[in-house]
Amino acid sequence: MTFTFKRIFLAAAAVIISVGLTDAQPNIGWRGPERSGVYNETGLLKTWPSAGPSLIWEYNEAGAGYSSTTVTDDAVYITGRKGDNDVLTALAPDGKKKWELVYGKASKSNYPDSRGTPTYYNGKLYLVSGHGDMVCVDRNGKIVWSVNYFDKYNAPHPRFGIAESPVVLNNMVIGTPGGKMAAMVAFNPDNGRIIWETPPVGEETQYVSPLLIENNGKKIVVTLTTAHVLGIDPSTGRLLWKYHYEGANAQQGGRRNHTNTPIYRDGSLLVANGYTQVAVKLKINWDGNPPTLVWKNTDLTPHVGGLVLLGNNIFSSTHDNNSKGRWICVDWNTGNTLWITDWHNKGSVISSDGMLYIYEEKDGHVGLVRPSAEKLDVVSSFRIAKGSGPHWAHPVIDKGRLFVRHGDHLAVYSLRPK
Repeated sequence: MTFTFKRIFLAAAAVIISVGLTDAQPNIGWRGPERSGVYNETGLLKTWPSAGPSLIWEYNEAGAGYSSTTVTDDAVYITGRKGDNDVLTALAPDGKKKWELVYGKASKSNYPDSRGTPTYYNGKLYLVSGHGDMVCVDRNGKIVWSVNYFDKYNAPHPRFGIAESPVVLNNMVIGTPGGKMAAMVAFNPDNGRIIWETPPVGEETQYVSPLLIENNGKKIVVTLTTAHVLGIDPSTGRLLWKYHYEGANAQQGGRRNHTNTPIYRDGSLLVANGYTQVAVKLKINWDGNPPTLVWKNTDLTPHVGGLVLLGNNIFSSTHDNNSKGRWICVDWNTGNTLWITDWHNKGSVISSDGMLYIYEEKDGHVGLVRPSAEKLDVVSSFRIAKGSGPHWAHPVIDKGRLFVRHGDHLAVYSLRPK
C-alpha cells in the first residue's frame, strides 16, 4: 500500500467511523436511557395499596443473579447463574419462557452470581459473563460471536467477578479488560473483530459499566479503573484524559471498589462510590485536558445501588459498612449534603414520572418516594419476600411495569391505575 493510498484509506475509515458515531441508536439495558436510572414514563401511580402495586406475573427460574432485566417491545431478557455457567433467558411479555442459552462461564469468586445486564442494540444482545466472555446473541437465542476478552488480554479478574454491561455504538461494542495490555477495547458488533485498543494505564478494571457522554457533537466514553476516571475517544480508542480519583481522598490506599456508573449533565460528571471513596463532581474539558474538580462530598458513598439526579438534587444511599447504610440527598450545584436518614438499609434507586423508587438490599423493602430536598418522603412501600441472597439487582420500569429481581425470582408489577 503506497503512502498516498494508505492516507486515503485511513481518511475513508475515519469518515465511516464518524458516520457510525453520529448515527448511533440507543442502548437498551443497564439503568435505562443514558444509564441515568431515570425511566421516561408517565401516568404512573403516585401511591400504592398497602400490599404494593398489583402483581402481573412472576418467574422463578432465572438463575442466581444480581443483574437487572433488559426489556424490549417483544421480550424480557435476564441473566443468571446455573451451576458453573451464566445463562441468558428470554421471556415473552406475559412472562412465558421463549428460550434459554448458556452464554459463558460464571465467576469463580465468592460472589459468583450473574452481574452483567445485557445491552440490546439493533436487534442483538451484547453481554458479558462473570468469567469475561463477551458475547453477541441474536433475538432467537443463537450466539453470533463470542470472545473472552479477559483471557485475550491476559487481564486479571476483579475480586468479585466481572460486572460490565457493554456500551454499543453503530460500529463497535466497547468493553474494559484493564491490566497490562489494553485499558479498553472496541469490537465489531457483527463479528467480534477488534476495531481499536486503548493502551494500558497500568491499572485493573473495576465493576463499572462505561458511560457515553456527548457535548456539541463530541463524544467521550467514561469508565473507572483502580485509581482513575478515564475519558476515551470512541472513534479511535485514544485516551483523552485521566483523572486521579483516588487522589481526591484525604487518606489514600486500601481496598476501594468502584461499582456505580457516573452521572452526566451539562458538561459535568458525578463520580461516587462506596468504601470511603469521596464523591467528586468534575467539569469536563472537551479540548482534551483533564477534568476540573468542582466539588467533593465525603457523605455520598453509594455501595452498589447507583444514583439519580432529579432537578438539582442527587438521591442515593451510603455505604456506612457492608451490612449497613442510609439514604442521602445532595445538592448538585454546591455538593452540600441536604439530608441523610435511615430507612431499613442502603440499596438501589431509580426514578420515573417524577417519583423515586428505592429497593433496600437486606430485607427487600421497595419504597415509592416523593423527591424532596427536606427529607426522605416515603409515600408507599411493600416487601419482596421471594428469592434469596442480597437484594442487589436494580429495579427496571418499562411501559408502566416495575421489574424487581431477587436472586432467581423476577416479579413484575403494574404501576398504572386500573
